[in-house]
Amino acid sequence: MDTNLNFYSNLKQTIQSLNFETIAAERKEVLQPLIDYLQNKVNKKERINLILICTHNSRRSHLSQIWAQTAAAYYDVKEVYCYSGGTEATALFPEVAATLTHQGFEINTIAEGSNPVYAIKFNDETLPIIGFSKKYDAAFNPKSNFAAIMTCSQADEGCPFIIGAEKRIPITYEDPKLYDNTDFQSAKYIERSLQIATEMCYVFSKINK
Repeated sequence: MDTNLNFYSNLKQTIQSLNFETIAAERKEVLQPLIDYLQNKVNKKERINLILICTHNSRRSHLSQIWAQTAAAYYDVKEVYCYSGGTEATALFPEVAATLTHQGFEINTIAEGSNPVYAIKFNDETLPIIGFSKKYDAAFNPKSNFAAIMTCSQADEGCPFIIGAEKRIPITYEDPKLYDNTDFQSAKYIERSLQIATEMCYVFSKINK
């Protein structure tokens, strides 16, 4: 599906290559609560805030935030604002930025340091997604009226209660960190990013506007 947004060509190719048939039936059941939440918000014409949460806000939560925001734009679901956070702050792992660049995003570093800040763009017309590591309750993120999407089992188990969340939805992924500093590192980050991209695009493709 093409929208009126002029996505970068390599990114558009990545999205068009995604195959929803690769999502198992039991996995679609995991994704359904997010579809239901989004559809309810769209029906009510309410702003949609999602905070994608993982332990360190360094890998899976960023991939999920970026692909969810991109999928919302690609499928033209309005008023979607995606954030990410952790139970602690570390830094966005460099392989995440490298993977997303490989898949067609334009990424610029706008602040250096131990916790760099990145501007991540899927086209030239839309404001960039701001990526940096933070706690889920950081001032940068909404304090209420959001869905907490738990992208790792450790955060899901370690945070039984997310203050301000109107909905909590576990959609967990295997950590590509398991393959850091191995011959499989690049391939596994690409694999995880594509899995998340496929699932987030599937979710937003199901929304009736």
